Amino acid sequence: MPVAEEFMRVAIIGSGPAGFYAAEALLKRSDTVVHVDMFDRLPTPFGLVRGGVAPDHPRVKSITRAYEQTAARPTFRFLGNVCLGRDLSVDQLRRHYHQIVYAVGNEASRRLGIPGEGITRCTPAAVFVGWYNGHPDYRDAKIDLSVSRVAVVGNGNVAVDVARVLLKAPDELGKTDIAGHALAALGNSRVREVFILGRRGPEQATFTPKEVAELGEIDGVDLVVDPSELADCPAFESLDNRQQQNLEILRSFAARPAGTNTKKVHLRFFVSAREVVADAAGTVAAIALEQESHAAAADGTGKIERLDVGMVLPAIGYAAKRIEGVPFDETALIVANEDGRVVDPRSRTVIANEYVVGWARTGPRGLIGAHKGASAHVVEHMTADGAGLETRALPEPDALMSLLRQRGQQIVSFDDWKQLDDVEQARGERRGAPRDKIVDVGAMLGILGST
Repeated sequence: MPVAEEFMRVAIIGSGPAGFYAAEALLKRSDTVVHVDMFDRLPTPFGLVRGGVAPDHPRVKSITRAYEQTAARPTFRFLGNVCLGRDLSVDQLRRHYHQIVYAVGNEASRRLGIPGEGITRCTPAAVFVGWYNGHPDYRDAKIDLSVSRVAVVGNGNVAVDVARVLLKAPDELGKTDIAGHALAALGNSRVREVFILGRRGPEQATFTPKEVAELGEIDGVDLVVDPSELADCPAFESLDNRQQQNLEILRSFAARPAGTNTKKVHLRFFVSAREVVADAAGTVAAIALEQESHAAAADGTGKIERLDVGMVLPAIGYAAKRIEGVPFDETALIVANEDGRVVDPRSRTVIANEYVVGWARTGPRGLIGAHKGASAHVVEHMTADGAGLETRALPEPDALMSLLRQRGQQIVSFDDWKQLDDVEQARGERRGAPRDKIVDVGAMLGILGST
């Protein structure tokens, strides 16, 4: 039976940084009491921090301590292993909550749209990242590291992370939370050269100075930059601070004497991928690149170069996945919205009481810390739109959980996650790492079912 309460009930779909920052802002509201239920399709929280941040960047991962403080609040519940569109519908959320926040991130990969893109050993970087981070979706990905040369298409932080993981010594990676299956494969890797390929000039690269500088510090790896590709950059004073720092770092790399290491990472600019070339067996043999003009509005010159590589990893960005019942913008590949308010993708009419935060709102841009202010901004809309909404009668707070359990769904609470966390840390101690991730959902649920 519906009951009228004196507090807001909000569902947040997704437990990554943007979702947790939205929860924090909602729970700190002083105008009304808010109860937050956070859903995630996986039994584990933290989204991109767990499944996307490179394993050798532990300081970035430490942000989860702040999320744990939010999760400890008495009006917060985590409901893991519950998937919107599979285990519950948008209509059910609308019946059980006053407001809904979609924080589902960008889980799909953007496509190059060139011939040969789908052949064997041409794998989206998102799959490779998920594989080495132990994401359950990608634990069985076929990653063949028997090749000597790899092309990474794109020049953002993901491309840099991928190159670093491919070339870093396994002994170093073993001290991180990299997935055990990836560590074993990388220990037998034959990869010796990685080419990071950018379509535009170095000043337009989207990697951050810290990330690109780190590339030049990998033991036993030479970093190669062609000075001629830095020659036609815009006037230094016309660039912003990040661009200036990047250019200074790249110029320092270009000035280095030729190295003698067998492992190398090449930073290339002004080249566009035009075709992934297959060998007779149908696997990657090369990538065809068109040289771009160095002019501000880069255009293809028609000059084609064949770069012999055995693997291609496109890293040109992420896209949101379509979820049944959630309005989707087919052009921007995000949840359809106007400044965080969900809208009908055709009429652009606002859909009452539904909101979106994070990359599902904007697309894949901004570092983790930027989500805090952005999520708080959307919560301001929720506050303005929801005055008096808490008086609308809803089913009992546990009604939806009861319904899910009746269907046999095993719901994972935050306390359950802490048990998994303890197991992973204990496993990690045995190899001298902060954790050894459990990569199979069934195994996670089995551990919880046996306790």
